[in-house]
Amino acid sequence: MKIYLNGAMVEEQEARISVFDHGLLYGDGVFEGIRAYHGRVFRLEEHIARLYQSAKAIDLRIPVSPEDMTGTVVATCRANALRDGYIRLVVTRGVGTLGLNPYLCTEPQVIVIAGAIQLYPKDLYEKGLALVTVGTLRNHAEAVNPRIKSLNYLNNVLAKIEAINAGVMECILLNAQGYVAEASGDNVFVVRGDALLTPPAWCGALAGITREVVMELGAGQGLRVREEVLSRYDLYTADEVFLTGTAAEIIGAVQIDRRTIGDGTPGPVTRRLSAAFSDLTRQSGTPIA
Repeated sequence: MKIYLNGAMVEEQEARISVFDHGLLYGDGVFEGIRAYHGRVFRLEEHIARLYQSAKAIDLRIPVSPEDMTGTVVATCRANALRDGYIRLVVTRGVGTLGLNPYLCTEPQVIVIAGAIQLYPKDLYEKGLALVTVGTLRNHAEAVNPRIKSLNYLNNVLAKIEAINAGVMECILLNAQGYVAEASGDNVFVVRGDALLTPPAWCGALAGITREVVMELGAGQGLRVREEVLSRYDLYTADEVFLTGTAAEIIGAVQIDRRTIGDGTPGPVTRRLSAAFSDLTRQSGTPIA
């Protein structure tokens, strides 16, 4: 595998950064997870825009332009002959001291990895996920704003640990007010009648790219799509619940805290949106070749 690292394509074994990089020492940096389908990078412009917005929010200067970054992502896919897969784009603060001061860091590090990912086993897309609500609360939106896709994912990791220890693969995080924020790595959607609902970002949800795509698709299918504050009661009594994310795509949740959702299988709206999403990924994206 070839990795893009600060202007050069290097072999995986040669892709090294300093132990003094603040991305490693403090999780100080930003990233994007991006998908390629059928030789095209899906929603690349939106991912690049969010990367630069995240960087601006933490006062991190990315040393290349958005246009050059777009070209770099495509070039990394091309170097790895990637047609279908996952791209991880990372910008760290760079090498600094053992103190927190980010302004003592040298040049930010730009890393692009293009490879494969499978977040959930294929059969779970047919059967659906079982979820649990975990005790780990989502970071307060005014402490670490969820719209910043930062390298510090410890909050999510702690939630994932709880989920795995409970015997499931994913979980629901609540915010400090007890409302639904998101899953450990995905956005949450509820179907109630002809309404498609998802928590607003201020509740602790990432403004996900796939989330936005699903909202667009839902509106196109005649659903009443809106952001709404959701409680666990809303999840338990929903017609359908599903999760969305770049790696996860769209996957139904059929049990939450041992309550069966709907009839215990991914529902018709989930299936229609999944089919529409698949169709969209075959038709659009930034060409790699």
